Amino acid sequence: MHKYLKTIGFTELDSYHKLEEVLRDVEETFEQKKIFIKKNHRMMVSLSKDYGYDCGITVCGEYDEEGIFHREYYYPYYRGQTEFPAEDVVVERHADKESFAGAYDDYSIGITLIFFLINPIEYLRMHRWSPKDRGIETLAFSALADTGKILLPIRRTALEKEKSSKTAEKRNTLIAAAQKGDQEAIESLTMEDIDLYALLAKRVQTEDLYSIIHTTFMPCGIECDQYSVIGEIEDVAVTKNSRTGERLYQLKIRSNDIPVDVCINERDLLGVPEPGRRFKGKIWLQGILQ
Repeated sequence: MHKYLKTIGFTELDSYHKLEEVLRDVEETFEQKKIFIKKNHRMMVSLSKDYGYDCGITVCGEYDEEGIFHREYYYPYYRGQTEFPAEDVVVERHADKESFAGAYDDYSIGITLIFFLINPIEYLRMHRWSPKDRGIETLAFSALADTGKILLPIRRTALEKEKSSKTAEKRNTLIAAAQKGDQEAIESLTMEDIDLYALLAKRVQTEDLYSIIHTTFMPCGIECDQYSVIGEIEDVAVTKNSRTGERLYQLKIRSNDIPVDVCINERDLLGVPEPGRRFKGKIWLQGILQ
């Protein structure tokens, strides 16, 4: 049973019999049906149904010669709406099933973000089995949060925000140069890291950790598409699961200048989310390529 089903309002799915009822509901009353004909003339089919605003379950499989649908796998989803240019994105198929993982290099974090692609058929249509014909222009991140809590914001003046933005822009330029082999940029980044470590070691003795760290985006656990994030909340919406009635929070957050739309069950969130406050939680990162 999928760990993140509770995130979209299916907390009470405590048996495979109940899960099967929900999956059959998706297959029989789906709202979106997408088909892609593969090279071997077999078809890849995805059936999706929303159980809340922009969140629901997708079932993937294929039809046989008699028109009977055979399920291969399923996953809960939340569609992100905040798009940004999709540069340096690589997509690869998972080994065990017809699903895809994306990798996005972000200079502001300095790591490669791995995400689960939730519109694989659109991607295959754009890709046309040739990277040159991929046609990808934008990426939208979304996330399902297992647990989360609300943190108070850090008070920063307009001058401090401007200085932080310029510092981040300068660091991104250095990281881009370092990846191309610029020795001066590598040395400069090394010295910055040493100075930053010394400053943090000094401040942490007298200050709370979350008053020092504004936002963060770090890998969490063994699975490569799960992260621990702290992000500033920009917008808050509430929706309900149409089948169970459970309330869900949908938050627009920004972490390290990366926009992410997060969905979390009200039961799993500690605190009251409001714009300006911060969200801290563990997420399963998803993405839409267009």
